[in-house]
Amino acid sequence: MGFVTGAENFDVVSLGDVVTDEFIRLPDGLVRVRVDDDGRWLEIPLGTKVVLEEDSRSSAGGSAANAAVAMSRLGLRVGLASYMAHDQIGLDILSAMRGDGVATELVHVDSPSHTVRNFILAIGGERTILVRHADFNYHWKALKDREIPAWLYINSLGPDALTYQDEVADWLDQHPSVRLAFQPGTFQVEAGADRLARLYERAEVLVCGRAAAEAIAHRPGADVGETLEALRKLGPRSVVVFDETGGAVADDDVQRIFVEGFSESVPALDRSGTGDAFAATIVAAIVQGASLKEALRWAALNATEVASQYGTQAGLLRRDVLVARLEASPEFVARDR
Repeated sequence: MGFVTGAENFDVVSLGDVVTDEFIRLPDGLVRVRVDDDGRWLEIPLGTKVVLEEDSRSSAGGSAANAAVAMSRLGLRVGLASYMAHDQIGLDILSAMRGDGVATELVHVDSPSHTVRNFILAIGGERTILVRHADFNYHWKALKDREIPAWLYINSLGPDALTYQDEVADWLDQHPSVRLAFQPGTFQVEAGADRLARLYERAEVLVCGRAAAEAIAHRPGADVGETLEALRKLGPRSVVVFDETGGAVADDDVQRIFVEGFSESVPALDRSGTGDAFAATIVAAIVQGASLKEALRWAALNATEVASQYGTQAGLLRRDVLVARLEASPEFVARDR
């Protein structure tokens, strides 16, 4: 692996929870989606035996793992900093990460707990996720000098990890050369921007989906431009707000730009992991010196490829393939907004 940054071991350390994703493809017909004034509902007849598709399967997942694999395939030296249990699921995740070139020496094994499992019910390109979080004794352990990365990328963490994130913020204060990317997860959004103000203010790049962005900014249903302005006031240097179609709007105080989803002839099969793919690819491109406009092109393409296959990581592209695809599509560009 080439040296992208001047860090000794890691260009990026991806910090967050990892899980095993159990993908369950639900059959059409018996299972259906209903829409009413209160929203959209997944309906399964009570007491029915549902025969699953043959290719329903499990895989390593979670935002931190998805991001780590995405960035590793794009040519970065990536370390994973996470907590997991000493169970078979945890061991399988470690093996999968190593198989994708992700270093795991920063993973902490917390034996009394259990590795998190997500059950992803997929139908018609959409999904409903059943989540069971684990309780870990989160504690940030100072890194050895050789382990200090050029970038720290904080992903989704559980509801009991707020003090842990305070410790990480303290460590970042002591290491001002480390650049921060932040992709808040569900519980970080629920904690509120005030509670995690130090991370928002320290972030070089803040990346989040549209719903999360509106919740963080307290702007439900607002125009995306208004949302961007509110997020910029929290302190990050650049803000990127994406949607699951692969499109996004970004603002770095110098420019405001947008990109549409990368057009494919094949319809999306499964949008699980597209947000993680988009966010991680933005970070990977910026780490490698790409402009924000070019980083958006990278991210839109990689998110589209993930949606073209089942699972959160199967469609993630390697750098040479991604670059070749973009060179063959010069008409696909990010534009000023």
